[in-house]
Amino acid sequence: MAKYTRIHRLLNVLTLIQSGQKCKPAELAQACGVDERTIYRDLNELEGVGFKISFDSVSKRYRVAQDCFLPPIQLTAQEALAMATLCEHLAKQEQIPFTKPAWKGLAKVQAAMPQSVRDEIDAVSQSVSFGAAHLSQQDGFEDVYETIQQAIADGKVMVCQYESVGSDGDEPEDFDFEPYTLFFSVRAWYAIGYHHGRDAIRSLKLNRFCKAVLTTRSYEIPEDFSLDAHLGNAWRMMQGKDEKIELWFSPAFAETISDTIWHKTQEIEDHADGSATMRCTVSGFDEIVWWILSMGPNCKVIKPMELRDRVLELAGQTAEQYRDSEPAPSSD
Repeated sequence: MAKYTRIHRLLNVLTLIQSGQKCKPAELAQACGVDERTIYRDLNELEGVGFKISFDSVSKRYRVAQDCFLPPIQLTAQEALAMATLCEHLAKQEQIPFTKPAWKGLAKVQAAMPQSVRDEIDAVSQSVSFGAAHLSQQDGFEDVYETIQQAIADGKVMVCQYESVGSDGDEPEDFDFEPYTLFFSVRAWYAIGYHHGRDAIRSLKLNRFCKAVLTTRSYEIPEDFSLDAHLGNAWRMMQGKDEKIELWFSPAFAETISDTIWHKTQEIEDHADGSATMRCTVSGFDEIVWWILSMGPNCKVIKPMELRDRVLELAGQTAEQYRDSEPAPSSD
């Protein structure tokens, strides 16, 4: 940690002065764990790169000009480093689509920092990597994302067309849509809001919109709307009837299962033989059944019977594909 003490100190000096709580030279020195001469050197360097820091001879306190270095924001070193890491690896690479502006915004923040600080932040962010899935090209619905953002900000109803799964090629029809929130789940963006055509709140995947046009008609997001309440106990997105489930995991998978929070209601029971049991309450089986199948023979449904039967049926269908057909010809 010693390598980054200086970054922490410089950011602390700025945030302490901006907060107005500890702005005297002796107070800054004590808060940062250095002598006053070091504080004077830090202030000179910050002033040299454009920070407008002045000394009030009456109160004997330092002040930062209100138009300097994001006045409402007080970043700790850890916050600055975390932002740099996330923006460099997730936003810049757009592992989550449409987050690249965050990386561009961070670049502006870093431009206001001393070069030595920027160099050390860069070194830290480059030493960390993320293994999130890289999504396919997102061109084609960035305009939908921006239109929905604007609709939420302005409170304007949208006229939309949407290609539902299983629409069998039917021509999409116009419907009014009042978006409440944008939500990224696993690999896709969704707009959640009131669908006039269905007379209900719906979750719509952004890349299935065929049309998204703002109108001049206004709407208000209900005060009692909550994304958490809307999703309830869904495994990811899809809702249904709440069911208590119990799953057994082999010793080979038990540690991984125990180390991860898969669902907000989960309870894990470890067994002497190294296996584990997970219990949770989920809304519907349509999503969790595929997660269970992805575990192969290392996961077994204990209850309910309806979920056991569904997993058994799908596993059987998968096995039949290998029994009844020849392997696909090689392209080599």
